[in-house]
Amino acid sequence: MTATEGYSRDELRRTYTNAWRKLKAREPLTPLEALIADVIALHPEYQPLLERAESALAFEPVAGAGEENPFLHMGLHVAVREQVAIDRPVGIRELRRQLEARLGDPHRAEHALAEALAETLWEAQRDGRAPDEALYLERARRRLPLG
Repeated sequence: MTATEGYSRDELRRTYTNAWRKLKAREPLTPLEALIADVIALHPEYQPLLERAESALAFEPVAGAGEENPFLHMGLHVAVREQVAIDRPVGIRELRRQLEARLGDPHRAEHALAEALAETLWEAQRDGRAPDEALYLERARRRLPLG
């Protein structure tokens, strides 16, 4: 279970826009808002969208146009951070540490995990089954550069 499980699309997007607004206004943040605001801070390309709450609520990526969904992208970062915090699946924390050491950047390490997670979730959804944690970890391990 994630911290945002059960949120509607609009509730989740409001959580993102509110977290960003509160960070910029130097207002107190809940732990979840702080996590989200930190992820947003790493993605300046999404910040203008989040500064316009109505635009963020109405945003629809164009299917087939290669347009990335910023909420999916940032949500994967949040999910990876939650997984690392509780080390579930077991071993994800150490794998993230290894990725960061080899890639030289925490954000790049999260991207490697997020890509593996996205692929695993997509496949599970396509096949109508639960995500395979072992396969997810294997996909993430394959993203470790040799060296």
